[in-house]
Amino acid sequence: MPRATVPPPAPDRRPLATAQEVATYCGVPIGTVYQWSSRGGGPKFIRVGRHLRARWSDVEKWLDAQTIAA
Repeated sequence: MPRATVPPPAPDRRPLATAQEVATYCGVPIGTVYQWSSRGGGPKFIRVGRHLRARWSDVEKWLDAQTIAA
């Protein structure tokens, strides 16, 4: 029986960001990322099984929305 092969990701798609990657990228503790996920706020998150993931594009959009006029 042949094994199923996973096709390579599309060239325009990046792997999903882990909670730790989002925390590092935003410069906040990982606990803050988990609070964003459970209480709302922060970028849109995706549950993959028991793992928390985010699309990099959603992280960028959320950060853009946080920009304040100086």
